Amino acid sequence: MNKKVIKYLRGISHHIKPVVMIADKGLTENVMHEIDIALDLHELIKIKIRMDKETRTEFIEKILKQTGASKVHSIGQALTIYRHNPDNPQFDLSE
Repeated sequence: MNKKVIKYLRGISHHIKPVVMIADKGLTENVMHEIDIALDLHELIKIKIRMDKETRTEFIEKILKQTGASKVHSIGQALTIYRHNPDNPQFDLSE
């Protein structure tokens, strides 16, 4: 994704609420499944990761690798990611 697309998605993401929260049980298989479902439905999702900074960084890498999503923005405990759904596109990212 280029900078223009990321800027556009960041603007949209300000108004969405986290759809998945990762807390004391960590990044389980069920959590990954929920992230995958949410990406299929919404394309752009926000995830709340309630962990220390080092663990958050590790989880972000795993989420991006396993889902094939792109990181749009990460600030504090909030992570915003995007994965295009060719069958049901939610956003027109053509320039």
